[in-house]
Amino acid sequence: MSDQIILEAPRAEPLPLIFDSPHSGSRYPADFNHVLDRMILRKSEDAFVDELYDHVPDQGVTLLHALFPRCYIDPNRNLLDIDPAMIDGGWAGEVRPSFKLENGVGLIWRQVKTYGLIYDRLLTREEVQARIDLCWQPYHSALSGLFERFHAKHGFVYHVDCHSMPEWGDATTEDGAVQRADFILGDRDGTTCGKEFSGLIAETLRAEGYSVVFNEPYKGVELVQRYSDLEANRHSIQVEINRALYMNEDEITRNERFDGLKNSLKKMTQVLADYVAARVA
Repeated sequence: MSDQIILEAPRAEPLPLIFDSPHSGSRYPADFNHVLDRMILRKSEDAFVDELYDHVPDQGVTLLHALFPRCYIDPNRNLLDIDPAMIDGGWAGEVRPSFKLENGVGLIWRQVKTYGLIYDRLLTREEVQARIDLCWQPYHSALSGLFERFHAKHGFVYHVDCHSMPEWGDATTEDGAVQRADFILGDRDGTTCGKEFSGLIAETLRAEGYSVVFNEPYKGVELVQRYSDLEANRHSIQVEINRALYMNEDEITRNERFDGLKNSLKKMTQVLADYVAARVA
């Protein structure tokens, strides 16, 4: 197991239900060598999301989360989503840049929104490959292994990809400068997760008083696409939490609503765990 990820096994009867938090990592590697201020870099984190969900192993859920920051290397991006212009001598392998790369947030981030460039230098091929080998690959190996193990045992698996988002969009986001809903659920327009499961998430959160929308502007990226397959009964959904619900975005500190949100997420997880347990039975 890599020292860049944490895999928490269920503390109750294991269910074929996986939660992962790929963007809550805040352990900044010594070889990062960034020039952008660390507090600006931290604005890219899904800060405290791993803590919001730290209860899920008690409910039979496996929890995976990254320790490395997403701006160092992003596990929610494809390995081909590389900007060769960032690398000394370019990239030797195949590249297939995504629309995310246009805003500097591909596999290796170039910038954080409009705050500025992360580096004042070109990266070497060796350090990019090291980030892939030591961070991206172990994360995906762990998640893939969980999918395979649970699917082999039960014939189905459910995956909740846990994220957070700024309260407001801006010029660099797909939605523009608008205030966002409390939760955005991303299932790639119904192609990555069964409607019963996604509906349970929406219904439970709405019953707790939160506003919930689907797929606008976040449909889910690499993780839900890579591991979902409805025909094979592999379900994956992305859950984005509005950061205003639990933190001060400027100071990156928990706010007075943190515990209340965590309690609501416990209720949501229990509903999902009960649903999956009923299918196992």
